Amino acid sequence: MKNLFKTLLLTTCLLTFGENAMAAKKITQTAGRTQLGEFAPDFARYNDDILFGETWNNQDIDVKTRSIITVVSLMSQGIVDSSLTYHLQNAKNHGVSKDEIVAIITHTAFYAGWPKAWAVFNQAKEVWKENTPALTAKEKHQQSIMFPIGAPNDAYAQYFVGQSYLAPISSEQIKFSNVTFEPKCRNNWHIHKAKSGGGQMLVGIGGRGYYQEWGKEPVEIKEGTVIHIPANVKHWHGAAPDSWFSHLAFELDGEEISNEWLEAVSDKEYGKLK
Repeated sequence: MKNLFKTLLLTTCLLTFGENAMAAKKITQTAGRTQLGEFAPDFARYNDDILFGETWNNQDIDVKTRSIITVVSLMSQGIVDSSLTYHLQNAKNHGVSKDEIVAIITHTAFYAGWPKAWAVFNQAKEVWKENTPALTAKEKHQQSIMFPIGAPNDAYAQYFVGQSYLAPISSEQIKFSNVTFEPKCRNNWHIHKAKSGGGQMLVGIGGRGYYQEWGKEPVEIKEGTVIHIPANVKHWHGAAPDSWFSHLAFELDGEEISNEWLEAVSDKEYGKLK
């Protein structure tokens, strides 16, 4: 019963924080009320509350896809005013790259018209200016996860091969953090010691990584993978060779708990992973 309570509490904590993180990203719009609130209040309400407040926040289609659909719709109608500029910028903000927008406009040109493509390209060039720095691998990974990557994990750097990052998420009820690993980064073999209770739980939230207990085969971790690590078991975890990786790490309460850091995972051992 005690273990069941802990599992339920962990699940509630994770879901609650996930809902809060998603809420922080909710799309809001006030242009309708700002520009037309007095003249056309119903239209302003439809624009701000229904179109943006409900439709744009509907999770059946991700925001990047909605941005692309909107740009294509406006281009097809020949609308190349400030509203198109806004939605081009919105598409960029939600992850549409320069190469992707070029391909989108070019493809749409065959169905919507070549002159319209020229007009849209002229605006897109301004939004995706060549001097705009490309996103780093770290920035791309951050866009793919809902939790912050955090700061370099300098305090524990001696126990890691490669670069890791740490973002404390909660210190109340259940302590947990987001740990992010650059490709090939992994922590040393270690043991979460406890006289009773203790141990750790990992939840994959982005990228691809691995967990391995001493004497067992590595287990792949992807988004949504849950790993239960018993106390007093030697193990390691980290990123796959070709991927950034983030997991939430939940520290479980116990009696006389401590961490024992051991030897690094050798390149030969790690090199067997794919």
